[in-house]
Amino acid sequence: MPKILIVDDEKMIRNVVKEYAEFEGYETAEAENGMEAVEICRKEDFDIIVMDIMMPRLDGYSAVKEIRKTKQIPVIMLSARGEEYDKLFGFEIGVDDYVVKPFSPKELLARIKAVLKRGGAAEENKIEKLRFEGLEINVVGREVTIDGVPAQLTPKEYDLLFYLVRNKGIALSREKLLEEVWGYDFYGDDRTVDTHIKMLRSSLGEYRKFIVTLRGMGYKFDGGEVPRA
Repeated sequence: MPKILIVDDEKMIRNVVKEYAEFEGYETAEAENGMEAVEICRKEDFDIIVMDIMMPRLDGYSAVKEIRKTKQIPVIMLSARGEEYDKLFGFEIGVDDYVVKPFSPKELLARIKAVLKRGGAAEENKIEKLRFEGLEINVVGREVTIDGVPAQLTPKEYDLLFYLVRNKGIALSREKLLEEVWGYDFYGDDRTVDTHIKMLRSSLGEYRKFIVTLRGMGYKFDGGEVPRA
């Protein structure tokens, strides 16, 4: 069964998330601050982390950066602040989703399921590697190389790139990308997609040319794919 690490300095919130998660069949572990979360992740593996931002000793953003040095575990951030800046900063460091307090436990569990489903989709794909000129995507390993050099993509950049590649040649609206890549109906500004596309293009270097902007609509991936076993 999937294992969730719940990180929040408020015991009541940890208890609520734990109760709903275990009712859905998930195994859970808890940490009350970022430092404790980092230590636990050094010793154990998790399928996903639910992480509060404002905590004593080590904040959530710093904890995610530290954990990501050794493990690529999906993360959903919890925060009492819902400003666009805070959300985009979280996405830039590789957070998979962002939930604003107070939140619905049922909605949080739905987002957890969506993130876990996205993570498993790549592993189910029969093609292990895809190549577009010097751009190579290791589907199972969730790695991208550019002319043989590993690219430093955040998990969200990889999800976005892989979804574009999987739908190569298909025009995708910003709304469709938000729904499929973020895994839920996004309540906010669809500039989130533009921000991540900009970050992804920067990471891809000269191969940014494969991501084509469709004015007034969205984007599509346009490249001559060569599958590799």
